[in-house]
Amino acid sequence: MGMFDMFESGSANAYEVSYADLAEAMKTKACALIDVREANEFAAGHVEGAENRPLSSFDATRLPTDKPVILMCKAGGRSAQALAKARAAGRDDVRHYKGGALGWSQAGGELV
Repeated sequence: MGMFDMFESGSANAYEVSYADLAEAMKTKACALIDVREANEFAAGHVEGAENRPLSSFDATRLPTDKPVILMCKAGGRSAQALAKARAAGRDDVRHYKGGALGWSQAGGELV
């Protein structure tokens, strides 16, 4: 039983989480949310509780290890790149939210 068993299975990409999964993970503090957008983008609006670690200086070996990690960016491209780096570093407890901050907002999520 893995740390991500709480997430919906059967997704086209096993390393993506849905809006519902991310919202639940944030509500229960079950995961660390890492926003890989640049600092100015993060400051303009991010999911409450997210930590900013820009892709431009992203180091997968420095991701939190005390809980599973979800990566996000603006629309899914950069978080997918960060996910690939995390997987290459041997992390199998990292996922990404493909919708990004735009998808989060469109689904009704609040940015702070």
